[in-house]
Amino acid sequence: MPIIPIKDAAGIAGMRASCRLARKVLEELVHRLEPGRTTGEVDKWAGELIAKEGARSAFLGYRKFPGQLCISVNEEVVHGIGGPRRLAYGDVVKLDVGIILNSWVGDTAITVGLGAISPSRRKLLERTEAALMAGIAAARGGNRLGEICHAVERTVKSAGYSVVKEFVGHGVGRKLHEEPQIPNFGKANAGPVLRPGMTLAIEPMVNEGAEEIRILKDGWTAVTADRSDSAHFEHVVLVTEGDPEILTNSSSTSCNFNPALPL
Repeated sequence: MPIIPIKDAAGIAGMRASCRLARKVLEELVHRLEPGRTTGEVDKWAGELIAKEGARSAFLGYRKFPGQLCISVNEEVVHGIGGPRRLAYGDVVKLDVGIILNSWVGDTAITVGLGAISPSRRKLLERTEAALMAGIAAARGGNRLGEICHAVERTVKSAGYSVVKEFVGHGVGRKLHEEPQIPNFGKANAGPVLRPGMTLAIEPMVNEGAEEIRILKDGWTAVTADRSDSAHFEHVVLVTEGDPEILTNSSSTSCNFNPALPL
């Protein structure tokens, strides 16, 4: 059975600060998105914003990843690298931001529509975020880890979508990836018991079509095998005796649309 780190009061305070900053950077990037910009420009902005806050990217250089953040568009699932691709009106854009502040990692992701998006894309985003919230609701002290996994899978399948199985959520703290691994599928009563003080990155990756993915020649970018759209949302939560605390929470960013653009 894996050993899952438990944060003390100082660790929880550190995680709150790093997660707040990760979300702040993410929100600023969302409001800067517009058609015609390249994904490389967005990556550059991310580096500038992170540095301005006295932090550093948790992704840049991690296993030789070359970007400040992961930016993935439409059929790209996760781990997209900023480059020459230009964003277009109607795209769905996944932004995944990881930062290190005072040795603590904050990690959060969102999928936004660039301007007005099709009803099918809007539904995909809404149901993926609903799956994230279902998983978070299950992250309570005394529950088993499988409750999170099962809640995400149940929500995704009820909408007629498929869960990406190659990538999973994870514990997070001093390291970007700590125990436990958190698949977006599984049995409700399986896995370790959740304890107060655990900090978990829950992140459904959901395909509109089939679950199979492919990795592009860059060695990082995952795309849907059938080139259907994909969505990704992520929050870091603190397990407590009662309701989980969403450390990367925000009330100002819409999950469905970039509010800076006309609908």
